[in-house]
Amino acid sequence: MGYEIERKFLVKGDYKSSSFKKYSIKQGYLALSSLNVVRVRVKGDKGYITVKSSVIKDSIKRNEWEYEIPVNDAEEMLLLCKEGIIDKTRYLVKVGKHIYEVDEFYGENEGLLIAEVELEDENEIYDKPEWLGEEVTGNFKYYNSYLSLHPFKTWSTTQ
Repeated sequence: MGYEIERKFLVKGDYKSSSFKKYSIKQGYLALSSLNVVRVRVKGDKGYITVKSSVIKDSIKRNEWEYEIPVNDAEEMLLLCKEGIIDKTRYLVKVGKHIYEVDEFYGENEGLLIAEVELEDENEIYDKPEWLGEEVTGNFKYYNSYLSLHPFKTWSTTQ
C-alpha cells in the first residue's frame, strides 16, 4: 500500500534563489469527498492520476497511490473537472537531506505559497529553512482539494 507523510508550511521569504528545478502543474479532482480524492494532474509534460485517503487518525500519514498516464488522457480528464482547476508552479529546493516542494499558485489562488516536505517517518527530523513560515500541516484549508472548491482569493481575513 502506498502512503505519504508530509508537513506543510506557508512561505515567508525567498526560496526561488535556492531552487534547482521548477515545472508547471495543472490539476483537478474527478472525485472528492471527506474520505478520499481522485486527482488528475499534468506536471510538465507528463500526466498522472492519484488516489488519496484522508489523514489516518492521530497522524499526518495518508494512503496515496499515483500512476503515470498518457498526458493527452490527463488533459482530457482535466476537462471533466471544469471549475476548480489548480494552476501552480512547483519549485524544488534541497534543504539538508530533504527536498521541499514550494507551490506558487495562480488564478483564484494567486498569492498563496505553500511548501511541503515529504518524510519517511512522522517523527523524522528535518531542517527548516529561514523562508519557512507557519506550519499548516493538517489544516484542511491548505489542501489543494479544498482550494479547488474554496479558492484563496475568496477567504475572508477572519478565516
